[in-house]
Amino acid sequence: QVQLVESGGGLVQAGGSLTLSCAASGRTFISYAMGWFRQAPGKEREFVAAMRWSGGTTYYADSVKGRFTISGDNAKNTVYLQMNSLKPEDTAVYYCAATAYYRGSLSSLNGYAYWGQGTQVTVSS
Repeated sequence: QVQLVESGGGLVQAGGSLTLSCAASGRTFISYAMGWFRQAPGKEREFVAAMRWSGGTTYYADSVKGRFTISGDNAKNTVYLQMNSLKPEDTAVYYCAATAYYRGSLSSLNGYAYWGQGTQVTVSS
């Protein structure tokens, strides 16, 4: 079984920064891609960013382009999300996701087989 553990969430003022981390562990795990999603109260879970290990290609939601940066260490199966210029509307539970092979679009929930428990990010105005 594969486990994903997120860390780094917290409370920050608008305009501030946070860095989230996600480490994958468990059985031998060769990751095709890892990503981040978020879910605000009363809203559906939405795509934030993803990284395909082969070539290091990254993908971002329009709402976070230019403010968030996804990076990672394939050898450690660890992915990071650097979040700058945070806004109150970024408040949500942030979830890490991973997949060992292509399952579908990396901006879709169906593109991932494994999910973390989530970490709360709260941005105050």
